[in-house]
Amino acid sequence: MNFNQNNLGQTTSANPSKTSFADMLKKSISEVNNDQIQSDVLTQKLANGDNVDLHEVMIAAQKANITLQAALEIRNKVVEAYQETMRMQV
Repeated sequence: MNFNQNNLGQTTSANPSKTSFADMLKKSISEVNNDQIQSDVLTQKLANGDNVDLHEVMIAAQKANITLQAALEIRNKVVEAYQETMRMQV
């Protein structure tokens, strides 16, 4: 992402379409949720005996697991940064 410095010393995005942090967070959580749902659907289809390849089910399960683990690690880093900020003396 490109950033420019304006006269007041504030950083502004060079991209005219601004995405808020909340929107980005909602989108990321939604993607993790969608991966989990797709994994559950494929697993259920396999359990019901539907025509689903085992490797597709395993790939979906691994993708869901990896995205969830990444989201948890990001959350842990954000909480750690917040705690570090709270420990700062002003």
